[in-house]
Amino acid sequence: MAEENTGKKKGSMSVSEAGRKGGQTVRDKYGHSFYEEIGRKGGETVKAERGRAFYEQIGKKGGDTVKAERGAGFYEQIGKKGGEAVKAERGTPFYEEIGKKGGHRVRTLIEEGKKAATENAARAAEDKTPAPGGEVPPEPAQE
Repeated sequence: MAEENTGKKKGSMSVSEAGRKGGQTVRDKYGHSFYEEIGRKGGETVKAERGRAFYEQIGKKGGDTVKAERGAGFYEQIGKKGGEAVKAERGTPFYEEIGKKGGHRVRTLIEEGKKAATENAARAAEDKTPAPGGEVPPEPAQE
């Protein structure tokens, strides 16, 4: 029987095998922290070159892919699992604390919004500037 010709020479390896072997060698030589450092540097470079919108775009694309593959219920499952892990680690008081902080922040935002609306209304009345999409009322007739 003749041996099948696989196109490989004896002792040769595929590109993926060579990459894996090289990666293991680097890991053994420099350690895990080396990969963290070069990953952080690479991320900072990409952020500087492409900006925040790039990360938003690829994050949405990845999220849409996961949603298509696993369904919307997957996010509910992992959210519940994560919430239970946080509760086990930090306890119920943690949620009470962040709830209060969130409530205070919402109250502040509502107050700021009302103040800005009042100021805009006063400014509009002074300038007789129409609201977006509105019309300026005619001047009252003088007799």
